Amino acid sequence: MRGRRRTPADVAAWLHGGPSLREMRETFPNEWATVEARVGSLVQSGDRDALRAYLMQAAQTPRQRIGHAKPQREIVAEAVRQQMTLEAIRQAALRAETGATGSTVLRLGLAGGWIMQRLFFESGLRRKAVSWTAFRLLWPLLPHRRRLMALVRPRGVYCFYARPLITALAQLIDGRPCLEIAAGDGTLARLLTDAGVHIVATDDHSWEAHIDYGDTIVKETAATSLRTRRPVVVLCSYPPPGNTFERLVFTTPSVETYIVVTSSDEANAGDWDAYRDQTPFAMTEDLALGRLVLPHHGRVLVFRRRTENPLS
Repeated sequence: MRGRRRTPADVAAWLHGGPSLREMRETFPNEWATVEARVGSLVQSGDRDALRAYLMQAAQTPRQRIGHAKPQREIVAEAVRQQMTLEAIRQAALRAETGATGSTVLRLGLAGGWIMQRLFFESGLRRKAVSWTAFRLLWPLLPHRRRLMALVRPRGVYCFYARPLITALAQLIDGRPCLEIAAGDGTLARLLTDAGVHIVATDDHSWEAHIDYGDTIVKETAATSLRTRRPVVVLCSYPPPGNTFERLVFTTPSVETYIVVTSSDEANAGDWDAYRDQTPFAMTEDLALGRLVLPHHGRVLVFRRRTENPLS
């Protein structure tokens, strides 16, 4: 197609030959930018009807549209954009089937990559509060979506947080000083800070070869944080299984509430023996909040310090 006049007939023949997505992107960079921006904006808006209409339009055969009484440039652009969208989706499925590897979401394939990037990340591996509406619409449509966590887990990413979960956690904290222990890259503390919560995030930085802790994560063991900071509310997301620090939360006199965001599988995270053996706190599980731990349902446990009944 390079160096030639791009008539509708020429483009139709070229598309019929099945050019690669890379060839289409290089030959029609402006059309690729339009496709990418359009899908990205729909994902961000969470407008499921608009996104579904866009996908249905893309599923129509582009070649059937060439020859309509439209300006030549518009006919060419429309046909190319539609085939780009279809090929990007097909390529995402193919790459996942043949074994996507690496530590970035983009390696899931172009279509899967930019949809997941916009759903779960601000940029790179910097997580964001996920639109619950967009997640429910898009997640079931992504082929081989189960590969996502296998790609990001080596970088210390064990889950994502829906926006309603952040709002609910902020309400549970209720303006009280909060400490996050074993905070990892500090995503949860950052999102809660954005929601108006006063929270300090600490971690012993034992995973510094894999996680970018940044300047906001205080290098401190959980034991030290609990002893010196005397928190009222403590938060922990996906504490390591078999850890030795969570039981210290239950013996810290200042703690009124302990909130744990964890896996649905007890073997994957948390000190469940400590949860069951401790007596100063009443444990409840919020099933509704657990659904907002993404991409797979997690569990949100809330421990509240018992108050003695003066009449007992």
